[in-house]
Amino acid sequence: MQLSVDIRLAKPDFSLQITHDFELGGITALFGPSGVGKSTLLRIISGLEAKSSGRVAYGDEVWQEKGRFVPPHKRGVGYVFQDTRLFSHLNVMQNLKYATKRSPADSQISFEPVVETLDLAPLLDRQTGSLSGGERQRVAIGRTLLSGPRLLLMDEPLAALDRARKASLLPYIARLPNAFSLPVIYVTHSVEEVARLADQMVVLADGGLLASGGVAKTLARLDIAEASGKFEAGSVVKAVVSGQDEAFKLTKLTVAGQSVSMPASAVKKGEALRLRIRARDVAIALQKPEGLSIRNILQGTITEIAQEAETAFAEILLDIGEGQRLRARITRASVAELGLSEGMVVQALVKSVSFDRRALPKG
Repeated sequence: MQLSVDIRLAKPDFSLQITHDFELGGITALFGPSGVGKSTLLRIISGLEAKSSGRVAYGDEVWQEKGRFVPPHKRGVGYVFQDTRLFSHLNVMQNLKYATKRSPADSQISFEPVVETLDLAPLLDRQTGSLSGGERQRVAIGRTLLSGPRLLLMDEPLAALDRARKASLLPYIARLPNAFSLPVIYVTHSVEEVARLADQMVVLADGGLLASGGVAKTLARLDIAEASGKFEAGSVVKAVVSGQDEAFKLTKLTVAGQSVSMPASAVKKGEALRLRIRARDVAIALQKPEGLSIRNILQGTITEIAQEAETAFAEILLDIGEGQRLRARITRASVAELGLSEGMVVQALVKSVSFDRRALPKG
């Protein structure tokens, strides 16, 4: 299914102009720093922002164009807000049942699978005021699902949670598309959430579209550094588990035909993983070094160097084979001293602790 937007919205202190075709499937991250228009675009898609001009179409259905505006309740869109908006006078069961009574007659999403997928059974008799932040968000997601949407929009649902609760909620969100055959557009400014959840990403900057595409290729682009934040900028690479080193408690992996390892994780041989590597955790050497504690070394060819004249740093993009890209953030002085240039074959030194060890159901 395709969601097409060609919209404009002008406010006294903000403007948004986006033309894009979302190829919906799995989770699409709508990514960028705060204030660039991510939530506003989500509101336009849902029909909650009626002052925008332009066109919004879901497949063959035109939701908005000149002379036509389909109201939110007729678009079949589910919206999960940052604040859960649960009914405080109802318990969890009653909040969920409220949605089922208003779902379309042909909805394929039913009560029991939602409760099971989101692990809500222990919460059903509790009042919403007694729930933790993560529990409240799971209930809010469940209630939205039970309204029977065809498209699920999630507006930074983890923003109000601490790191531990965010980590506990991510697996629930990751399984939603497959569990309910439901495409998701997920707003976030967190590179970590994109790397662990998304199949595709759309990057916004200054009220416009900056980049779009698969997560691995898009995160590797050097021109999204400002949008991603240079401290958290990095790459997502595909790896396959090749074995376990029981003696040293390491999991062995193959990335683009090269061997790396990470602290032991409960994954099976042959399992495919996605690993996030921060650019700041990658160093560059001209030759494969010896006598170092850093054990993960990936050979690659420099395809791009972006020097930041206003800072001491430069961004390096490497082709490590099989179409995979790796970013490194080093000083401009190092670029000069090593004589780095596009086309050079170099060694990328990666700290094992920089790998995201979470196995994801992605290729």
